[in-house]
Amino acid sequence: METANDRAKSVFGNEIDNKTYKKACASKAKFEKRFGDDSQATYHLAAQELPVIGDRLGVRNLVMSSSSTPLDLEADAKAQPLPPTTERTLAHAQGSPVVVGNIRMGFGHYRISMAIASAAHAMGYTPYWLDLASFDETTGSKVIAYQNDLYSMGSRLSQKVGLFNRLYWEPLNSEGFRKLTYNSGDQKNAELCVPILQDLPKDVPYVGTHVWPAQAAVHAGLTHVVNAIPDNWPMALHLAEGSIHTVQTPSAYLGYQQLRGMDPKRTLKPMPLSDIRCTGHYVDHELVHNIERDCTARRKRLLSGGPMRWLISVGGAGAQQELFAAIIRRLIPYVRTDQATLLINVGDHKNVWEGLEKSVPELAQLSQRHFNDFEGVAKLANDALDGDLTGVHAFCDNDIFAAVYSSNLLMRCCDVLITKPSEFSFYPVPKLMIHRVGGHEAWGAIRAAEVGDATYEIDNTEEVLAMISSMQYDRELVAFMCDNIEKANRIGTYDGAYKVVELACAQR
Repeated sequence: METANDRAKSVFGNEIDNKTYKKACASKAKFEKRFGDDSQATYHLAAQELPVIGDRLGVRNLVMSSSSTPLDLEADAKAQPLPPTTERTLAHAQGSPVVVGNIRMGFGHYRISMAIASAAHAMGYTPYWLDLASFDETTGSKVIAYQNDLYSMGSRLSQKVGLFNRLYWEPLNSEGFRKLTYNSGDQKNAELCVPILQDLPKDVPYVGTHVWPAQAAVHAGLTHVVNAIPDNWPMALHLAEGSIHTVQTPSAYLGYQQLRGMDPKRTLKPMPLSDIRCTGHYVDHELVHNIERDCTARRKRLLSGGPMRWLISVGGAGAQQELFAAIIRRLIPYVRTDQATLLINVGDHKNVWEGLEKSVPELAQLSQRHFNDFEGVAKLANDALDGDLTGVHAFCDNDIFAAVYSSNLLMRCCDVLITKPSEFSFYPVPKLMIHRVGGHEAWGAIRAAEVGDATYEIDNTEEVLAMISSMQYDRELVAFMCDNIEKANRIGTYDGAYKVVELACAQR
């Protein structure tokens, strides 16, 4: 149904053709028929403790309430202990609420959410976690789950079937999601999430770490919405008109502001400058605060001949198992001679670990498992900051928060992170960039390589293995990355999460 301000019909003054608009309306109607129309339903929220990051980051979890009484978010925030004072604390914050609207789609969007929550907590606010995919009884959550399952399946298939990746997946992720017309369908589908947001004050600071929560908040009438865009490649997929758009890099700023390439058939009106900011990289306070300390420790370990610590973090889609197996096989001889330490986090995908054990038979015998033991992982990571760490360590946790946050803890004590150019591209840790999963990720690797805190993207297995050998032999390569991390930190490159929170809380 068309509304007075129907954001599916126009994007920043650029009209959407009638055929595309009708298709968007049909998509919404299809989902309503499949999952039910709850647009007139009354949902109330409740706030409760959040696993793992609740204590560490002061985050409260917003869940469905069985009560008929609306949640008083301001009162709940006032009832919480004030966040500890840090060098980033703002005197006026006083524990007031900041909502982080998110969904789990892979691990990347959860990771950005944790960075925003961490920054908000360090600045003196009480962050609230709102996962739009977690309200199982609602139409909006069912739609998100359906689309997430399709995306995860596509990611895995793209790594197994080269023809599918080349002819469909890469073009969809780089050019399909880039089209302005794609935004129209998302805007209509985001309307289905509005009922979940009824209890939120209209002026509450709200950060969407995926475009759907940002779009839903705008549709719900929230006035202080920041849309924290993850990708360094401009795509109309990530537009949420009515919010302030933030990007992590200068190239993304220019590309998004100009709506670059989003309609090759016409020159588009640009996004107003008041609607977009370049904030820098979205990184957790705990990592930013300790950059100098951690880089100094890396240089000391590596240049004194200690084992190089490699962290492999497998993404939420569980793709690229064959490549990871090849990397592990290359590193095992270095581990056996105490020239390397190997940390493998498979997140909440135990089947990925089991697959790696089958591919690399000696892995099971060599590995110390740290499964479903987050406190043990935290202790290991903390002890390793100044102590020794040898051998092979495997990490897996059924809890999604522990699965994602374990990599945050291990990043501080590792020397090199092996990762595809996902959200990790923007983190202040030396990185070896393996092949992307989806064309849009390519520009994350380009950014990291230009900052100098990572290699360029390497899409050939033999070249990945050669780079590992080079880093093992010449430790100055990693020290060089540490130097660049410190340079970037001095000019605020990694301060993006703080700036996003500032924007959401401004003029309230």
